[in-house]
Amino acid sequence: MRTIILLTLTLFIMPAFAEEYNDFEIAVRESVSRQMKSFPESTLKDLYKSFFQDRFGPGHIINDTAAAKNYLLSELDSFSKASGEMVEPTGWQHNFYRVNLIVVKNNTVSLEILLDALIRSANGVNPLASVAEWRKEWEKIETIIRSMNLILPEYETDRQDIDDRLQKGNYVGHHSEAYIKAYNPHYRIISKKIFEEEILPLLEQGR
Repeated sequence: MRTIILLTLTLFIMPAFAEEYNDFEIAVRESVSRQMKSFPESTLKDLYKSFFQDRFGPGHIINDTAAAKNYLLSELDSFSKASGEMVEPTGWQHNFYRVNLIVVKNNTVSLEILLDALIRSANGVNPLASVAEWRKEWEKIETIIRSMNLILPEYETDRQDIDDRLQKGNYVGHHSEAYIKAYNPHYRIISKKIFEEEILPLLEQGR
């Protein structure tokens, strides 16, 4: 009787699990394909960065708003134009958006509005996973990326470096030198809710 019950439960649970994983794999593949199309010089480190930002947002709480503003002003002064998308969603769940700082330079979004959105996005983060849980999720993501047979330079070196840092409890990743050289990225991470309610309407008005 117990065997029959376990078999019945297995038959009920497995299709739901398979469907859920299939949705996850599709979302991961779409995210990776989107990034590689927009930023073909991306490495595994750059893909990782998008996925960890999707899970953890900006990655740190902003306590010093004056310092954050000064850093933003300094970065705005450091470039005249920025390549890449005006806006791009992070990871596979799109919990956050990367907002290109060019929207401030061209006066589509004021510095004050973007800074306020950034601070609230950073300080409002409630991580959905511990680093240990995130490491397990990343392992699934990396397996999917590997199955896509992409030509990513230094793949094994990057994979080992990411895993070493995760073992030490450090989930934060950085763009590769190749990515920075190719795209000169300048953006800020804004939560989906704040972006869609406050930033997106300004971008649509500026079209």
